[in-house]
Amino acid sequence: MTFPTDRSNNVVVVSNLADNPFAIDVAYAMGQHEDIADLISMKQFMNSEFCPRFISDELDFDTIGQSLEGKTVVIVSTSSHVKTRQELAMHNLIIARGAKENGATRVVLVEPDLFFSAQDRGARKELGETLFERDQHDIKKFDGQAFTSKLYAQLLKLSGVDTVLTIHNHSHSVQKVFSDVFEGDFHNLIPYEIYSHYLLNSNILHYGPEGEGLVLCAPDKGARDFVKVMFETLGLAKAKFIMLDKIRNSERKVEISLHKESEHTFEGLDGCSIVLFDDMVRTGSTVVQSCQFLKQLNPQRMVFAVSHFYASDEGRERMAHKAIGEILTLNTLPTILNRDEQGRLRKKLVVLKVEKWIAQELCAILDIPQAIENNPYKIDMSSKNPRFKRKIWFSDELGDL
Repeated sequence: MTFPTDRSNNVVVVSNLADNPFAIDVAYAMGQHEDIADLISMKQFMNSEFCPRFISDELDFDTIGQSLEGKTVVIVSTSSHVKTRQELAMHNLIIARGAKENGATRVVLVEPDLFFSAQDRGARKELGETLFERDQHDIKKFDGQAFTSKLYAQLLKLSGVDTVLTIHNHSHSVQKVFSDVFEGDFHNLIPYEIYSHYLLNSNILHYGPEGEGLVLCAPDKGARDFVKVMFETLGLAKAKFIMLDKIRNSERKVEISLHKESEHTFEGLDGCSIVLFDDMVRTGSTVVQSCQFLKQLNPQRMVFAVSHFYASDEGRERMAHKAIGEILTLNTLPTILNRDEQGRLRKKLVVLKVEKWIAQELCAILDIPQAIENNPYKIDMSSKNPRFKRKIWFSDELGDL
C-alpha cells in the first residue's frame, strides 16, 4: 500500500529533533517526500538556546512571516537518548510558536508516548480528576510537586498547538486535562486491531480455533477496560478473561492475587496460553511478579504485551525472567529497536512498528485522501528469537509462514 503521491502541500511534517527515523517514516507514509531537514533547520545559538527555523526561499521578500500561510504543521515527537524529555518538550513549544508566527493555520503534535503523564494529579484533591475517590495517602504522594501534565497541556496550547495525538495513554486524569485544554481535539489511539491481528496471525500463542486454551489477563483493575476490548476484538468465543489484583507495598514491591471481580477463576485453565496486557512497563517488577503468580496454572506459554516499553537496566534484568516467554511491544519509544538497548531481551522481543498506522490516523483527522491499509504495521523481530523463521517485515506476510 502506498499513500497518495499528490499529497497536499498544505501539510508539513517535521520533528523536534534532527534525524528522527520515526518522524521520517510518518512523513513518508503521509506522502511527504521532502526531507524533514529541508523543511526545518534545528538551529542552536552559541549559548545553547534552541532556535529552529522553518526554511524559506532566501530571495523571497514578499512573504516574510507568511511562509506557512494556510498550512498545517505536524510535529512528531518521540523520546531520544540525545535529548531529555524536558528539552524535547521545550523544542515542541518553540517549533509550534514558530509555525504559528509564520502563518500556520493548524499545529498538530504527534507524541506517541505523551510527556509528563506520570504527574497526572497534584497535592490537592481538585488537582486531577480520577475514577476513584482520592484519599489523603494518594494526595500525599504528590505533596510539594507540580501537576506537570496539566502544565504541559497548557503550555502546548499557549505555544500554538491545536491538536494532540498520542497512543494508549492510561491516565483518566491526563486524558481529561488534554481533552479540556484542547477542547476535544485530543486523540488517544489504542492499538486494539494491531495487537489483535498479530496475535491471531502469528504463532506467538497456541490455542484452539475458537480460543480454547487462551487466557487474556489484566494485571489490575485499571487495565480491565483495555483488556476487555482486546477480548472482544479478538472475537474468540471460548477464550477466558482473568483479572489480577496488586497491592503496592513500596515503589518496587507489590503483592499479586486473583481479583475478586475477575470474570473467570483459575478453574480449568491448567496448561493454557496466557497473554498479559498493560499500557506501560518501567521497572518490570509488577509484570514479573504477575507472571510468577500465573505460573501456578502451568501455562504452555506466557506472553506480555505492552504499548510503552521503557528499557531501563533494571527493567531489562527483571524482564529476562524465564516466566515471560515473549514480549510484544510497539515502537512508541523508538530506542527499543536498538539491539544493544534490548540487551538480553533480544531473544524474546517483538516490536510492532506503528508509523504507518499513525499516518493513517493523521490523514483521517486532517481529512487527507488516502489509500487505507487494513493492518498498517511493520514487524521487527531478532533472529535470536526462537520463533524467527525468516525476516518478516510487513504484517501481511504473517500468513505465509
